[in-house]
Amino acid sequence: MNAQAPSSEVLPQTRTATHEFGMHFTSTTRGARLARRLVSHRLDAWGHPYTSDTNTTVTLIAAELTANAVRHGHVPGRDFHVRLTQSATHTIRVEVSDTRTERQPTTTAAPAPDSDAEGGRGLYLVAQLATRWSVTGRAPAPGKTVWAELAY
Repeated sequence: MNAQAPSSEVLPQTRTATHEFGMHFTSTTRGARLARRLVSHRLDAWGHPYTSDTNTTVTLIAAELTANAVRHGHVPGRDFHVRLTQSATHTIRVEVSDTRTERQPTTTAAPAPDSDAEGGRGLYLVAQLATRWSVTGRAPAPGKTVWAELAY
């Protein structure tokens, strides 16, 4: 799959959404795992079977974004939020919001991480798998939303 450079443009997904799912999760590894499983389950219910490329890819993207929300966006006592939408234009969008404002991921194209590095692959994978991705402010609450879209 080819990824395009991240875009700061936010599409009005709510106007064209044919399916939508959103939920708050505890900012723990257990919360991230539950979010990943519910994204996969919801995609299956929307007609993208568990073993399909679409389900597998979007679930992996959701797993990376939720893991980052727990690892880098955690604020004690605050949850993270996942929103999943499917549009009539054959696009699935995953949004993961957390309340940490000072830790913003960079959306510039990064080189592949060193094979010996223990981390640093999450957003690289998202950039490679997603059609588009970016970071936006979280209005009206403090924090940020990292989103990724997959055209299928």
